[in-house]
Amino acid sequence: MHPLLTELLASGPVLTDGAWGTQLQARGLAVGEFPDQWNVDHPERVLEVAQAYVAAGSRVILSNTFGSNRIRLAAHGLESRAVELNRRGAAISKQAAGGVAKVFASMGPTGLLLMSGDVTPEQVLAAFTEQANALAEGGADGLVVETMAEIEEACLAVKAARLTGLPVVACMVFDSGKDKDRTMMGATPEAAAAALVEAGADVVGANCGQGIAGFIPICRRMHAVVKVPIWAKANAGLPEMVDGVASYRTSSDDFASQIPELVKAGASFVGGCCGTSPAFIAAVRKQLLG
Repeated sequence: MHPLLTELLASGPVLTDGAWGTQLQARGLAVGEFPDQWNVDHPERVLEVAQAYVAAGSRVILSNTFGSNRIRLAAHGLESRAVELNRRGAAISKQAAGGVAKVFASMGPTGLLLMSGDVTPEQVLAAFTEQANALAEGGADGLVVETMAEIEEACLAVKAARLTGLPVVACMVFDSGKDKDRTMMGATPEAAAAALVEAGADVVGANCGQGIAGFIPICRRMHAVVKVPIWAKANAGLPEMVDGVASYRTSSDDFASQIPELVKAGASFVGGCCGTSPAFIAAVRKQLLG
């Protein structure tokens, strides 16, 4: 195991952070506005989000770089700023961490599908390599490949991230099939976990997609087939549209009440995804402290 992971896990399950998008929206990010550009345009507001999670007890925080690979950036005319946005995003989180937390910088999907030929493996690998290197240069302690639907894309991102020498987390979204236990492409938790470990991931898991109750069996199934730590960041339930805005009904206490079962199922890194906030992380911290 990577020495940093050994250090983090020495004292039990590690508390990560919660959602970023909704927190940025609360600070003025307009619907449809590209969040990652705020790393340059409004760094003080991005810093506030990261600091709020550290204050709530997060030992690992992510970065505002989810969409900062050049393929996804091209949709916003920002592909030439990939290195700048990633370096700044990692640096902002590093400043917020203040030596108290570690920064595992975020790498999200390209938004294009390999299986349909929208993009080539070579293009995807090059984009993720550029992003991973820039995040490392910005001071990231680790990298999180997250919200992936396609195993091949996730494995290419892991390969790119590994080149930095930093610990690599890789997460899929399980929100398909009658039991919501498949990726969009039909992969099971077992198949995804095995493929990601084979690609070189130090930690595997799931994020987004559904509420925390559904993460418990997914964690259990991943934990049964791989020997690496499991990462779990669930949504605050499924969103409901209220006046055109996604609204999440799960309360922080209800979310946190499921954490003991999630840890029992094998999760070593726990936090939240869409709809969660610093209040959720504080509630989870209380649960972890017993």
